[in-house]
Amino acid sequence: MVSPKILRRRIRSVQSTAKITRAMEMIATAKMKKAQDSAVAGRPYSDKLMQVIADLSAQAAAGGAVHPLLETRPVKKIAVIHITTDRGLCGGLNTNLNRLVGNFILEQKVPVTLITVGTKGRDFMRRSMRELRAEFTKMNDKPKMADTMAISQIVIADYTNGTYDRVYIAFSKFINLMTQKPTMELILPVEPAVLPKTVSPEYIFEPNAMHVLGGLLPRFVEMQVYHAVLESKASEQSARMMAMRNATDNAYDVISELTLTLNKARQEMITKELLDIVAGVEGLK
Repeated sequence: MVSPKILRRRIRSVQSTAKITRAMEMIATAKMKKAQDSAVAGRPYSDKLMQVIADLSAQAAAGGAVHPLLETRPVKKIAVIHITTDRGLCGGLNTNLNRLVGNFILEQKVPVTLITVGTKGRDFMRRSMRELRAEFTKMNDKPKMADTMAISQIVIADYTNGTYDRVYIAFSKFINLMTQKPTMELILPVEPAVLPKTVSPEYIFEPNAMHVLGGLLPRFVEMQVYHAVLESKASEQSARMMAMRNATDNAYDVISELTLTLNKARQEMITKELLDIVAGVEGLK
């Protein structure tokens, strides 16, 4: 039987852990609300920008001109922007995303290079001996567009120079508090929308669609990367909040079990002492 002294020590230790996980849950809850609002607010802008880009691409293609970021080439090399977290304690969020990207790399018949955002993805890819084009860590919990510009510039420059022929972005898409979906999307080249001949263009561009497209397309890539980071931050805080809540609940369950064991041990000690007393009294008789 474990002594009551050891049981009390274990209870105090678990109580301290429960206080820490509870505090981390409250912090993640506060951050999650702001990150969620940023991710959800950016979705309509991202969707509309994609629609405008697709329409512009279709009109530019109809005119015979192709922007370098729209150019479709035989796939000889692929790049993946892999967005994970810098810290752990967020359940299986990073594990699921690393598994998604890892399986994607294994399925490819051409070389894959990675641009990692976050230490968890970087460390996983280093252990897997994968080629890293660049790595970004210590991303702000409230990222701004300027924080992701370096990522976008690398992608745009390398794709324009023909370093790789397709660019994917992998991130955790925020669905709700309980669900974060590992997602991989193709961002380059942009596939032009097919405009039926019977449908007139929705927009009129000056001086022409190709000129507007040249200025708008880099902004589109920047927005896609930035929005993916926002989605990842919202997913991170939601996953951490749920993980810390589960950890706190488990700690309280352990405390209850240890308290019950302690009470049984104390009761057993009291019973044993009473028996010793009774036995001593009977011996004196």
